[in-house]
Amino acid sequence: MPGILGQQHQVARRQSRLAQSLENGPGVANGHPLPQQVLQDALQFTRRLDKLPLPCKSAPGFVVNRILTPYVNEALFALEGGIPAAVIDRVGQAFGMPVGPIELTDMVGLDVSLHVGRVLAGALQRQVPEVLVKLVDQKKLGRKSGEGFYVWREGKPVKAETPQIAAPDDLEDRLILPMLNEAVACLREGVIEDADLLDAGAIFATGFAPFRGGPLQYAKQRGITRVVDRLNELAERYGERFRPDEGWSLIST
Repeated sequence: MPGILGQQHQVARRQSRLAQSLENGPGVANGHPLPQQVLQDALQFTRRLDKLPLPCKSAPGFVVNRILTPYVNEALFALEGGIPAAVIDRVGQAFGMPVGPIELTDMVGLDVSLHVGRVLAGALQRQVPEVLVKLVDQKKLGRKSGEGFYVWREGKPVKAETPQIAAPDDLEDRLILPMLNEAVACLREGVIEDADLLDAGAIFATGFAPFRGGPLQYAKQRGITRVVDRLNELAERYGERFRPDEGWSLIST
């Protein structure tokens, strides 16, 4: 399946570049008021590079890392809770992600993921999974070091066969709904102003299941009230990190 493999590689490369942007800043992040012509020139230049420009406010994680990190972190919390890595990845891919969150973390580099996680944890009062800290301390950085959450051989992860292990019924929602919640927070905070661009950015830069239309479109299709209710259920079960953002009331159905 060369198309899927190519997409997985592109996702990992984008994630690495986006993590670096936390320090360097992307070309279309707007930290200070800019003349409109300057912004338009930046957007046109980005398009000439055959890239999708995503105008956003300068903020920790900008848009893409802000949305993607909760997905990765929740996968690691699930791993800490005893769910096998291959089962977690299977659920992510079944939803439509091009690569599961555990494998993606290995591809990006555990040190990169930890750096991004710590930046966002400091800014947003979030928790960094202990298993990530532990493996980085052991110099197990993922594919580039030959071992992370998986052992890597010839550029591929060695995964245990787990077809007989059923995933918990709520695992998909644990992985995916935090991305939706974070997307709503980005809109509410004005990190990005255009909901359609946010959805496009999530699809092209994180690999969010394209046929679902992006995190906000998926929330609308599923039903805003149902999503909010489900987040509250997960918050009662797993903690406040699932508590619905107050911006859900601003999302039109």
